Amino acid sequence: MLGHREAVQSMNVQSLNYALLAATAALLSIGLIAVATSSLDFAAANYGDPWIFVKKQSVYMCMGLVGALFIASVPMRIWEKYASALLLLALLLLAVVLVPGIGKTVNGSRRWLNLGFLTMQASEIAKFCLIIYFASYLSRKSDEVRHQWFGFIKLIFILGMVVLLLLLEPDFGSSVVIATTLAGMMFLAGVPLFRFMTLAAVGGGGFVAMIWSSPYRWERLVAFMDPWARQFDSGYQLVQSLIAFGRGEWLGVGLGNSLQKLFFLPEAHTDFIFAILAEEFGLLGVLCLIGLYIYFVYKILHIAKQAGEQNRLFSAYLAFGIGLMLAIQSFFNMGVASGLLPTKGLTLPFISYGGSSLLITFGLIALVFRVHWELKNAK
Repeated sequence: MLGHREAVQSMNVQSLNYALLAATAALLSIGLIAVATSSLDFAAANYGDPWIFVKKQSVYMCMGLVGALFIASVPMRIWEKYASALLLLALLLLAVVLVPGIGKTVNGSRRWLNLGFLTMQASEIAKFCLIIYFASYLSRKSDEVRHQWFGFIKLIFILGMVVLLLLLEPDFGSSVVIATTLAGMMFLAGVPLFRFMTLAAVGGGGFVAMIWSSPYRWERLVAFMDPWARQFDSGYQLVQSLIAFGRGEWLGVGLGNSLQKLFFLPEAHTDFIFAILAEEFGLLGVLCLIGLYIYFVYKILHIAKQAGEQNRLFSAYLAFGIGLMLAIQSFFNMGVASGLLPTKGLTLPFISYGGSSLLITFGLIALVFRVHWELKNAK
């Protein structure tokens, strides 16, 4: 009965963070427009329906909203209580997706689980579960993590298992985002700088070794260093993205007038949607979008700070981890599209087309709204 009362109270609109809600709504609106303008010609040529991706994205948004309302109605103490179960779920899904016949292979990577009505990336579900588990562990075992190697090593062991399973898919981009986010949460929890730097050195060395040992990843890095030397081979996608940025100049070519989306730039409505926005809205539009993301992440981190001030450590670590993950993924996506970082298959939160990413991002932001509601209604 108490849980039902709390669920009903959580819908109290007076306790909403309207600034964060407005930023989220703005990103969703821009995303739907971006998916439309970047996918119409591709969808018409390949599916016979120019609006198919817009329709699907709209359905995902509705599903995400329903899911977000449910997640926001669950008290933080429940999420904290079942954090260990969520960790087991994340590890199970990351393992199951590797099984032939269960995991769906696309472009050489076995990352997707076919749920019948929806295909979900196991790594996206893992992001949601892992942030909750690490927030729970860091809040319960703060002294152990800060002062004992054993507590630190336990988290590193879990992180190592997750990264290993992700690399077996392979999903290098998600492994970097998850590892960086969870390491950032540990640093915030007070892990001594020496241990943190040791983790960073080992992790960085491991990623360098994986790039060196993988011809595919090495080719991507070489193409990133000089894409124009391989503009018709491994550097083709980055070259086309850079052309889109160049055509955009200061004010862009106008909504719907992109040329790169006309079968020149692969993944124009997913991983490289930022390049299409740069082409159509120019440097000014790109800076406005970046500013919106900065404001969006700032509001999340501000909520995390408020939770910390009220000694709600689980909520503070959770909100911080969510803000950090969304910031890192946004930075990586924009960095890849602009040639700042090597190519990785990461979506732009709330903007790129994709059910898995959109649904999980809805779920993550719903947790932040729940944290804010409990702070506003604390006795």
